[in-house]
Amino acid sequence: MTDGVRNLIEALSQVTDHWSAHRVVSINDYDVKVVKVQGEFVWHTHPETDELFLVVSGRLTIQLRDADVELGPNDLYVVPRGVEHCPRADEETHVVLVERRGTVNTGDAGGDRTVEVRELS
Repeated sequence: MTDGVRNLIEALSQVTDHWSAHRVVSINDYDVKVVKVQGEFVWHTHPETDELFLVVSGRLTIQLRDADVELGPNDLYVVPRGVEHCPRADEETHVVLVERRGTVNTGDAGGDRTVEVRELS
């Protein structure tokens, strides 16, 4: 997954389910993933790692306990490790995530929204 050029728009075109991240490439101990989101996710933390969100299209709200962070196309934000957050998108939004390899999408919350990262074909 580290050889060759990868196109984010092409990668996103392969994603069909909301909130199901797909690995585009790995670099060192981190994965670069694409995901389509809509609606509200779950409140959770990642106690051991930061998480970077980069909006490709649409609008994403990262709800924090003390404020909301609003992101539009080409905006990025890093949720620091251990900070409770809940992503929400009122419309379908395409996002790039950068997080440590093995990071569970629902963090410490678990539950039925937990999914394994998928590989792109």
